[in-house]
Amino acid sequence: MLKKPTLSFWQIFNMNVGFLGIQFSFGLQQTAVNPIFSFLGAHHEELPLLNLAGPVTGLIIQPIIGAISDKTWSPRWGRRKPFFMIGALIGSMCLFAFPFSSTLWFAVGLLWILDVGNNMAMEPYRAFVGDKLPNKQLSFGYQMQSLFVGAGIVLANASIFLFQDWFGGAETVSNTAEAIPKWLYYSFFIGAILSVSTILWSVLKTPEIPPSEEEFKHIKEHNALPFFERIKTPFLEIIDAIKDMPKFMWKLSGVYLFQWYALFVYWQFISPMFEESMNFDKSQALSQAAKMNTTYNVSTIVFALALVPLALKFGGKKVYVFSLFLTGIAMLSIPYIHDPLLVILPMVLFGIGWAAMMGIPYSMVSKIVPQERRGVYMGILNMMIVIPMGIQTVTFGPIVKNLLNDSAISAILFGGVFFIISGVLALRLKEPETDNESDSFIPSAGGH
Repeated sequence: MLKKPTLSFWQIFNMNVGFLGIQFSFGLQQTAVNPIFSFLGAHHEELPLLNLAGPVTGLIIQPIIGAISDKTWSPRWGRRKPFFMIGALIGSMCLFAFPFSSTLWFAVGLLWILDVGNNMAMEPYRAFVGDKLPNKQLSFGYQMQSLFVGAGIVLANASIFLFQDWFGGAETVSNTAEAIPKWLYYSFFIGAILSVSTILWSVLKTPEIPPSEEEFKHIKEHNALPFFERIKTPFLEIIDAIKDMPKFMWKLSGVYLFQWYALFVYWQFISPMFEESMNFDKSQALSQAAKMNTTYNVSTIVFALALVPLALKFGGKKVYVFSLFLTGIAMLSIPYIHDPLLVILPMVLFGIGWAAMMGIPYSMVSKIVPQERRGVYMGILNMMIVIPMGIQTVTFGPIVKNLLNDSAISAILFGGVFFIISGVLALRLKEPETDNESDSFIPSAGGH
């Protein structure tokens, strides 16, 4: 088994810089895309289905790219780097074009392509961090990644409300479909630049570890197969990995079902909620939602690395469970606060939860899966994220319309309840056992 060197703080920092650009793009998707759909005429019950791009592309792209990257090696380009560089380029072009959307169908189509690019970059990046770090540094590495997740989304959301304040002027948007505000263009242009430049930083600063002799043998055997056999291989890898998946991941999938369903509800309905709870117009509601999202991601930056010693002391499971409950409390309280400043306070709790969600599950899973299948298992972990999102996009429109009286306030409360349920389910998780001083694969009970 290859012994990985311990990396310095700045080596781990440079390795994760690319997540800044990926998450700036994701931040725009969280906060600005659904209001853009509303600007272009979409109604409340249509918003979930219009977001189907994320779950579908994540379900298809990430595990396939993960499996392919596991079987890839180039002395010049590496194993994971080619995939997240191409993904960043696709995302950059879509971000530049997005604010020029003149019709709803055009914006929805761009979202599909943007999600393909982001998912192509995301999965091999997760595996890239796991490839480089010894087990004893995995928690720190993924929490550093969580820090950049927060930083990227903070910059995206801060740009939205700052540009609205600086360049919005007297421009307001009524409740009828109108053109996308010009001040919103600048955020997308910045995202297009960061998408490529930050990925390029990590690519140039972080060399990949060459495969072991055994891995290289498997790669050569795979490349020697006929073309159609190579096409089938990623799908067969995914099926085999699911069959062999540790029980821990099966239990985590139950937690993720409620957690990610609730998160998708929040991102879709936080801006419309302020139109109801505070009688804001669409432009004001978008700005307030950006402030909320900025706050929780600042909180993520502050707490991301602080969670590392807490997870080491109390265990990742306990920190994760507590964080899910905090996020549920935050969502349940937001609709009842009618002051634009005070309503920001619950987002500190939300940010603690987001920091845990973006780091702790990845570090726990990375410790229990074999090195040579890390890419495909990170893709499967993402399937556990996008399947709940897909369920939400199909089911929540009718729920909002028929059960929640077309109320965005009720939608946010619904999401809060789902977060509490996810915290209860997380109590069933059994902390993976691993030897922190080695890179050996030690499966949990019920593993391979």
